[in-house]
Amino acid sequence: MSAGNLKPRWGQPLTGIISTLAFFGIAWGTWYLLGDPRGPVGWFPQPFVMILAMMILVGVWQHMLFGNWPFQNLPFPVQGVTMTVVNVLIVWFVIEVFFYRFMGAGFNFFDYYGLVDNGKSGNIARAAVVGFVLIGFFVYPVFTILLAKWPVDNCNITQPRKGVAELCVGNSLTMIFFALFVAPMFTQGAGTPAWWTGIAGTNHLHWTFGWYEWCVVVLFLTATVWRGKPWSVLPLAQPARGFAAAVLLIALSYAIAVFCNNVLTPRIIPAEALEFAVNTIAAANPTADAAVLQVAQDREIMRALWHHAAEIAGFFLFPFLIWHNFFDDAAPGDIDGWGAFLFRTVGCVILAAVGYYLYYHVNWGFWALGNPHMGNTIGERWIAGESLLWNFWFVIPLLWSAWFFNKWPFYVVDDH
Repeated sequence: MSAGNLKPRWGQPLTGIISTLAFFGIAWGTWYLLGDPRGPVGWFPQPFVMILAMMILVGVWQHMLFGNWPFQNLPFPVQGVTMTVVNVLIVWFVIEVFFYRFMGAGFNFFDYYGLVDNGKSGNIARAAVVGFVLIGFFVYPVFTILLAKWPVDNCNITQPRKGVAELCVGNSLTMIFFALFVAPMFTQGAGTPAWWTGIAGTNHLHWTFGWYEWCVVVLFLTATVWRGKPWSVLPLAQPARGFAAAVLLIALSYAIAVFCNNVLTPRIIPAEALEFAVNTIAAANPTADAAVLQVAQDREIMRALWHHAAEIAGFFLFPFLIWHNFFDDAAPGDIDGWGAFLFRTVGCVILAAVGYYLYYHVNWGFWALGNPHMGNTIGERWIAGESLLWNFWFVIPLLWSAWFFNKWPFYVVDDH
């Protein structure tokens, strides 16, 4: 993700400001065309969330695993356009062929067309695909970010074999973690809730989303504005340092999610939000026994809290990615020092808070993005805001510019 031999076309901070405005305009315009319910396509929320999530995961495969092979020698912007077209084709193949048909033949929760034919919602399959992508967001890049490409860089192999090796390892681990942290949501029965119910207070998949999204955010904070810190100080060689860093990172991420649930979220969301969650369960179960209803309402509250923890994490995505890639990790003093590390971390927290305020309090999600739930009650705005969708879509133009276009047209080759 580094600029390498590139320099900002208009100097800094002007290049960063122009690129920020450009990515914002592209993201908002394409959101209206594809996602906004008021727009011509109206894919929000499904299949939009599945498609955008898979686009980013396939982008990770293309850039971080395969190093843009076989298009790495094409000139820019031809390389970026080509890789974008290939990305879309791979996304279609992975969803329609691999998940819906191949995986669907063995696991009915992936079988979109079978579910629809049997009168069930195809969104079950879409949610399962999103769950796989969520796991992959951490597993595939962790070997690049924390393990410094171990073990493939020690195997004296070149692309595409290097990328295939990483993809195979990532696929295997993603399937294992998917089976542990996602699949129980789709296989549980009335008397056998998901195994994490006692731990999380809810049997919903949003428990996994709540803490795992923070794993993804902290991992990419490490790769961007943290510049490898704090794990780089571990006095270990690879792969021990990478594995130790991964364990510590997951523990830190889970602790942040718990902090959000117990301390932060109750203080920043209106009381009407949790009341809306409770009332929704009561309205859906008008004849339920009081004790059964109470359990369901308690679980719904925890589901909402875990889900909101993930949404809070999402507001960090654009700040750290734009700061690293298009503001060149700018900070007072030595950009690799601990002071700069702290400066950028605090800055990302502030920017994330601003984004959160604009989305929920100013109601950007309704008047700008067309989320119909945010146009109703205050409580529904927070519970069904789906801010994570916008935050992921917001970073796609940024990532494509950095990964596929070599930051064209915002950076130029430095000949000196």
